[in-house]
Amino acid sequence: MISTVYAITLVGIGLVIAVFYFVIANSKEKDEDYPSITQKWYGVRSKWFIFLLTLGVTVSILSTNPFPTPDQKKEYSGNDYQNVTVDSHQWYWVMTPSTVKAGQPVAFQVSSADVNHGFGIYDEKLTLVAQTQAMPGYTNKLVHTFDKPGKYKILCLEYCGLAHHAMISELTVE
Repeated sequence: MISTVYAITLVGIGLVIAVFYFVIANSKEKDEDYPSITQKWYGVRSKWFIFLLTLGVTVSILSTNPFPTPDQKKEYSGNDYQNVTVDSHQWYWVMTPSTVKAGQPVAFQVSSADVNHGFGIYDEKLTLVAQTQAMPGYTNKLVHTFDKPGKYKILCLEYCGLAHHAMISELTVE
């Protein structure tokens, strides 16, 4: 799925580049009033386009390789991972178990009993470390490995009603 989205994005970028090139190539009509100025700025425009193209391709490659999200479809076997079931309700979380070990992948099975919720895991400095959607009738799998032990806050990232702000839980990583 990710490789399909990546390929579609690259094709879209290619089409945008083709349109830019077409416009540049077909806009070099001769203007007899100011030929030296016109020629100079056509050259600047072409160099600017090449610079932006190079910058865009470089940033795209560096920001997507390696892809920052772990493979969520990978099947783990045996004792390779810890399983945590997360059920969301207006306005609380039910996590079983609520304690996991650091350094070992945790597979969160996240679902909702009522409305959409955003399952966000925050470290002790309240920096978001992982997130997924909790949706009624669907279970999302989120795989994350905690590097260090501590208390992690679980907050709802999607407005789900009047007591949304109170939808807080805690995960202990040993």
